[in-house]
Amino acid sequence: MLDKVLIANRGEIALRILRACRELGIKTVAVHSTADENLMHVRLADESVCIGPPSAMQSYLNIPSLIAAAEITDSVAIHPGYGFLAESADFAERVEDSGFIFIGPRAETISLMGDKVSAIASMKKAGVPCVPGSDGPLGNNDKENLATAKRIAYPIIIKASGGGGGKGMRVVRKESELLESIILTKAEAKAAFNNDVVYMEKFLEDPRHIEIQVLSDSHGNAIHLGERDCSMQRRHQKVVEEAPAPGITMELRKFIGERCVRACKDINYRGAGTFEFLYEKGEFYFIEMNTRVQVEHPVSELITGVDIIKEQLRIAEGQPLSFKQKDITFSGHAIECRINAEDPVTFIPSPGEITRYHAPGGPGVRLDSHIYTGYKVPPYYDSMIGKLITYGENRSVAIARMEMALEEVVVDGIKTNIPLQRKIIADQNFHRGGANIHYLEEMLAAEKAESD
Repeated sequence: MLDKVLIANRGEIALRILRACRELGIKTVAVHSTADENLMHVRLADESVCIGPPSAMQSYLNIPSLIAAAEITDSVAIHPGYGFLAESADFAERVEDSGFIFIGPRAETISLMGDKVSAIASMKKAGVPCVPGSDGPLGNNDKENLATAKRIAYPIIIKASGGGGGKGMRVVRKESELLESIILTKAEAKAAFNNDVVYMEKFLEDPRHIEIQVLSDSHGNAIHLGERDCSMQRRHQKVVEEAPAPGITMELRKFIGERCVRACKDINYRGAGTFEFLYEKGEFYFIEMNTRVQVEHPVSELITGVDIIKEQLRIAEGQPLSFKQKDITFSGHAIECRINAEDPVTFIPSPGEITRYHAPGGPGVRLDSHIYTGYKVPPYYDSMIGKLITYGENRSVAIARMEMALEEVVVDGIKTNIPLQRKIIADQNFHRGGANIHYLEEMLAAEKAESD
């Protein structure tokens, strides 16, 4: 049994995990850097341990410190949340080798899906549709690489096998640019990920970003919780997410969901995970799998009634899933806006003290956040300070509630991206639904051109 869980994270996800543990009667241990001693979950946890100075490398990424904290508090398991060490196979392995339960997939699964080349090979074997590509890493034979690009047809994209978050990618539109682009991407991949393996894929011009949420236990059971649309992005970082995705039919959801479930079973997946796809002209193309809980998991929870974090905890205990696929129904619509401590125009982070805070309310409004009046946003970590989520019986109601919630919320003392979120939610193209992954950046570029 998970009598005590150490939460190896900070901010809103740490508070979210703590709440789920409380509901299940599980004691919690909060770890924190010296900059985070006043975080809300640190105040609420049964125990807390300082694991180092503000630098993430010396605290939240310090594996020996995290394991030592678990040892001195007699914790049974460690939940990594998202970010930091959540997708580190080394961390998962060292946690379990130290006698603790890692609340997530096995280390070998994280390694398999963390390498984009091996992940694509596994997905193809399971029947998951993938982007046409090189079907493996690119070698040093220029003639072969040129022939591969010609077979796929330009434009193509060179990607780092160990990459993620929009890093280690380069679009090539003509043959004369290919060889130099491969060399440059390899060098960038080596510097960023200590892995210079790259591969090639067809570059889709106007895709949407659609992902499938899955849950899989240790007893051979797996289910999907439908899709989310995460196409509203800036520099490959999600800004607004929603579920279900506009325009995706029940038949399409069943088609792609069943293939993701089959893939989970094929790779013996354990825990919560997300299959990410590019979607264009009615076709899904696998790009990667996130072997952790996602920032945007609440929208899936609201349309299905499934508590994803609690299911993670039950799976880690060795319990079978609480639901079968036939138990999952999809009802209503949910939208999430990420609230960041940053300038809404320049996107420069805006750390500092929150002098006044008011959370919005009303039917169908949920705010996952760790902030409060007097809280000092530190400059050392990701700028996200909360997630505002609204739910309605249909998309129009969810949008209307989001518009009201964004008007009600007050965060003074620092700059936030709330003005940008208001602009997105009021945008008529967003109202129509189905915008591609380039839409937000094009909208912002057009606005900047008008103001210059």
